[in-house]
Amino acid sequence: MAITATIEVNQQDLLTSLKAFCTKLLEQDAISAILVPQRLPMKSMVMPTLVTEPDHLDGVDPLSPAFPMNGAKVLAKLTRRPSGGKIAAIMRPCEIRAFIELVKLKQARTEDVVLIGMDCLGAYGNTDYFRFAGDDAEAATRRFYESVLAGKGAALDGADLTTACQACEAPFPTSADIAIGLHGVDTGRHLLVMGQTPAGDDLLQQMGLPSSEVPTERQASMDQLRTSREQYRDDMFAATAAATDNIDKLNTYLANCVNCYNCRVACPVCYCKECVFVTDVFNHDPSQYLRWAKRKGAVKMPTDTVFYHLTRLTHMSTACVGCGQCSNACPNDIPVMELFRMVAHNTQRAFAYEAGNSVDEKPPLSEFKEDEFQEVVGL
Repeated sequence: MAITATIEVNQQDLLTSLKAFCTKLLEQDAISAILVPQRLPMKSMVMPTLVTEPDHLDGVDPLSPAFPMNGAKVLAKLTRRPSGGKIAAIMRPCEIRAFIELVKLKQARTEDVVLIGMDCLGAYGNTDYFRFAGDDAEAATRRFYESVLAGKGAALDGADLTTACQACEAPFPTSADIAIGLHGVDTGRHLLVMGQTPAGDDLLQQMGLPSSEVPTERQASMDQLRTSREQYRDDMFAATAAATDNIDKLNTYLANCVNCYNCRVACPVCYCKECVFVTDVFNHDPSQYLRWAKRKGAVKMPTDTVFYHLTRLTHMSTACVGCGQCSNACPNDIPVMELFRMVAHNTQRAFAYEAGNSVDEKPPLSEFKEDEFQEVVGL
């Protein structure tokens, strides 16, 4: 039976309550460390931090609108081999989905981790976050979550959620072992904690949190948010499709690309140890560039930009979780997330597959299904 409990909240001080929850996690014999977003002591930024001692939990900040990287790659590094202890990882839903995809791609393991997810309130882009946070990241987080949970929205001081967050129809941690609920919950009094797997139930039972029931308002609140996000997403897809529906438009869409490959590095499911685009395959001989230029009269430099993005789309469209880190990492503000998310959505829908939904669901093209795509194979 799934366990439902609460984390007590005093005076709407969610960060102090979450710190107490993390402290209690570290007190459990089964948990050796916590991977949790923490404020850096030297700068107003929040980064994944591996904590083993409760005295180092002062900066716990999983509600911050900062999202400088998808922590799935970090957790994959920590779990790809036995570490000698179990890690409780507190992550955004898109990070958990990316981690699950990496597990299925044999880049990570679930044996030594308990996944703890929170209803995601969204995040700002890096530049907007730095401007919003100023010199007090903790106060900025409190302003952010108080505004969002009060129904006033996330647009503050000229900053707003990234396009990826506004288009995310899955801000709930359905793939986690333990889910912490915010939507449809009286967060002025408590946070909802729900076991979603046997491992999650076992840990919650050990922690002895006050038992509770899921509020009747929660499902309606979730449905309302999901519906508005889906509408935003579909409008985004329509605009992106119109901007990229032929090769000339696609060239224009990606014209600012400088082949920095930041989107590849930032992508949590781009896992190749050596990318073909940084090998000699694309280290063309100087005479080749001259031949291309003579044939056309002129050739844009650097070359291979569109081919690079098409290759990435082919490579990761079945595993994209829509976290938006590709756009967040682009130095020239190319809306690559919109393009990648649109293609990934259509690809995954064609295979009736949802990236990161379940570790037991095999990725497309990894198994044979006799009744799949009969209209294509003609059977």
